[in-house]
Amino acid sequence: MTEIESSYDSFLQRDVEFISNSSCVPWEDFRSKSVLVTGATGLIGSLIVLALACRNRLFNQEIKIKALARNKKKAERVFESLLGRPGFEIVEGDVNASIEGAGEVDYIIHTASATSSKYFVTNPVETIATAIDGTRNVLELARRCKVKGFLYLSSLEVYGVPAEGHVNMLESEAGYIDSMKVRSCYSEGKRMVECLCASYASEYGVPVKVARLGQTFGAGVPYEDNRVFAQFSRSAIEGVDIVLKTKGETLRNYCYTADAVTALLTILAKGNVSEAYNVANKNTAITIADMAQLVCRKFSNGKSNVVFDIAEDCAKLGYNPVVKICLDTNKLENLGWKAEYDLEQMFERTIESMKLKQP
Repeated sequence: MTEIESSYDSFLQRDVEFISNSSCVPWEDFRSKSVLVTGATGLIGSLIVLALACRNRLFNQEIKIKALARNKKKAERVFESLLGRPGFEIVEGDVNASIEGAGEVDYIIHTASATSSKYFVTNPVETIATAIDGTRNVLELARRCKVKGFLYLSSLEVYGVPAEGHVNMLESEAGYIDSMKVRSCYSEGKRMVECLCASYASEYGVPVKVARLGQTFGAGVPYEDNRVFAQFSRSAIEGVDIVLKTKGETLRNYCYTADAVTALLTILAKGNVSEAYNVANKNTAITIADMAQLVCRKFSNGKSNVVFDIAEDCAKLGYNPVVKICLDTNKLENLGWKAEYDLEQMFERTIESMKLKQP
């Protein structure tokens, strides 16, 4: 049995230990409790599982960890170091079907979701179905088990396009989403599921909390990941130009994966039922174009430049309209949480981790 959680990625291991030692997280709330994580092999889900396992190893927390995954063999690869550890279990299942075999559960963290913008536009029906039907199946499990806490991972995309000039978004605010645009399947799906969660809390007493994440990345990102932060990181590693298909005017703030996980565990334990919390580092606001320039300047050894090759129809590539939005995180910070990693550190750790997986 491996004594650490990620022997193949030292940067990921440091993140796992950072989370498990975090004073922001009310760890005693989870002592000897069972925690089910859906989407357990994904970037966020897997980090949660590894961090809980690390907490068990370092502090004898006795958390029972249930990793729900569609592909058991993939889960065994991702969690190879945890196989055979007391309290760790892979639950094979798909959220799109009734979830069986999970046993008794105290807490559920629902991370399972479609994540690729290109997938959203090529499979919008499946994107919506996984969001709504999948979450309902998980909520039904929570209802049967009478869980102590349920956390749904939503997205900054629920805010849509804010009114012009309004950048700082509170949880109580919302912008415009064009429901007749296929790319809106993800945003509208997330909105509907938030309402579904609130409805389960109201009608059935399921203690649901919602986390609205800004775009989140860090150590553990697969080398072949096609999201914008991975594309930029890969270009810097390979010393090739970053090619932008838009003017890169979209403005957002971001969150490092380890910071996101400490936030999620804090919300799960301390957040108010039927309330949403923004999760981001409020000091990382930057446009896509400026972020590309940052990566080229800091991490490519002068080999990469930003090149603009504007696409005729960005919607077909899965891109959202230009949005300028920063998540206000005061509500989350009032629970005792704070972000530790800035944008440059986020890319540094992501890139070094990706290098370890370079073909």
